[in-house]
Amino acid sequence: MTAMAPRREEADLSFLLDHTGHVLRTRMAAALAAIGLTARMHCVLVHALQEERTQIQLAEIGDMDKTTMVATVDALEEAGLAERRPSSRDRRARVVSVTEEGARVAERSQRIVDGVHAEVLSVLPAGEREVFLSVMNRLVSGPLATQAESGAPVRRARQRTK
Repeated sequence: MTAMAPRREEADLSFLLDHTGHVLRTRMAAALAAIGLTARMHCVLVHALQEERTQIQLAEIGDMDKTTMVATVDALEEAGLAERRPSSRDRRARVVSVTEEGARVAERSQRIVDGVHAEVLSVLPAGEREVFLSVMNRLVSGPLATQAESGAPVRRARQRTK
């Protein structure tokens, strides 16, 4: 006797969001690699340029753990794009300061990121694009605004072979 799969009542939102997010991240990684950056490096540069921020603040914005954040800032320092400096507001705190070259690279990387987003969204007519982005913003600020606590780490499913 074979088991019957349960009938799906809703669209597979988990697959849709996971798959599109993964593919978008791989496209972004490939595009930014052309100028020697990772998405994390781009994130740190752009957000450190907006205002004086500590590594902890930048890690929270970029959803990075402490180890990943340290490695990212180390790579930015090694490339001459950023440096750690004492905060002008609190001398006990250290902030990530973007160099002049880092600011130029951030400008280029933002154009790349915007281009990838524009390319992906170009398959939608303008009206649908506006609705899609509005709906995604509502989900991100509503039911998908915070992570649920889980006893086990959530991992990405194994990729299907083509």
